[in-house]
Amino acid sequence: MACTASAALATVSLAVSPASAAPAKSAAAPQVKPGDACTAADLGTRRPYVKTTEVTPEITHFKGWYVTQGATGYQSVTTSTQTTISVSVGLNGNVQGSFAVETLATVGASLGLNVQVNYSSTSSESNTVTWNFSRPGYYGVYKGTKKVTGTYGSLNCNRVQQGNGSWALKWIEGPGSGSFTTYTTLEEGAVRCEDTVPANSIMAKAKVLLDCGSPAAKAEHPAGAVAPTAKQTQDRLVQHPAPTSGTSPEQPQATGRTAQAAALNCRPGVYKIDVPGKPLNWSAPLLANDGIRLRVSTFFSAHLDNWRLCNVTENNGVLEASLWNWGNGGCATIPANIANQEQAYLTTVTCGEDDLQRFYIYRDVPGSSKIGVQNKYTGSMMGHDRYADGELIRQYSSGRQDGTGTYTLTGV
Repeated sequence: MACTASAALATVSLAVSPASAAPAKSAAAPQVKPGDACTAADLGTRRPYVKTTEVTPEITHFKGWYVTQGATGYQSVTTSTQTTISVSVGLNGNVQGSFAVETLATVGASLGLNVQVNYSSTSSESNTVTWNFSRPGYYGVYKGTKKVTGTYGSLNCNRVQQGNGSWALKWIEGPGSGSFTTYTTLEEGAVRCEDTVPANSIMAKAKVLLDCGSPAAKAEHPAGAVAPTAKQTQDRLVQHPAPTSGTSPEQPQATGRTAQAAALNCRPGVYKIDVPGKPLNWSAPLLANDGIRLRVSTFFSAHLDNWRLCNVTENNGVLEASLWNWGNGGCATIPANIANQEQAYLTTVTCGEDDLQRFYIYRDVPGSSKIGVQNKYTGSMMGHDRYADGELIRQYSSGRQDGTGTYTLTGV
């Protein structure tokens, strides 16, 4: 294979570990923008939208290699890690749940690139490159990728009043935003100082790293590896994967976990949170280790199906409230020890000043009592996996796309 710009690179498939996945161009629904129309079925969903993106070539593995006249042909070169790129979404770097995956899929779709959509790292890639060196000379043997970074926001469906006084459902910017990092499929190749390469390409980045003006690039060497130049050593940046713990931008810091129960200022109304047009509704647990479940209201419900909105605030038409249960006197919450998990269940605890006990309520146009419910701390939407008596109410980072996260706030 002639080592020229047109033939000096190859695309290699990624070695997929159990925690990573093959790249996908997009598993996301068509991207929505603030102000786009939505429907009542979207009240219980959450969608990402990409604010900014930047694509830069990065060299992940590199080795200076000298080929003499008698040493041409296929050779296997063990490269050194130059830069590690890890896939991350938000501050804590976790790529868990449908919202983070959809964010990365939306990035890939908007750029027309195949990007990693689950957690993975280039440090897990094999660093051996097998190449056919057809000419003698000083080569940079490399693996590289396109690093994709940027910022994202979060959209929720809510009612918005129009200029003429009418109401409509639109996607509005909700809580939760942050940055992301991902990368495309790795390429491998070899490049010489004499080669003409495309600007801003992975190969061009490898040629810069080859440091063609250095004495090492101009000197004669024995066949094989060449010691790194000062520039190659200086540019080497072995990054570590993003931390897997911490508070994410879409997970506002919880406060007052140990605070005693706060005095609640509750609105006078009492409500059932029910499935639209069906008899099942949210019912608080009798036992502390149980969760909020879908139940049929009966004489024996003992007000466990009755809820009040407490410490209510409103911002841009979105309510924020604690959900106090008349039957057991507790407030709805996601258990702190599983709050970072997709499909963590909803339960009740002693009321306190804690963002895990605070919920955003998105409403349909006036005249309709349909709502969507979002936990303030996790950013996840509330929903149920199937319509059945005893089914737990759970959190879903993107909500339930089939509309099962839309409920009705029915006055009792």
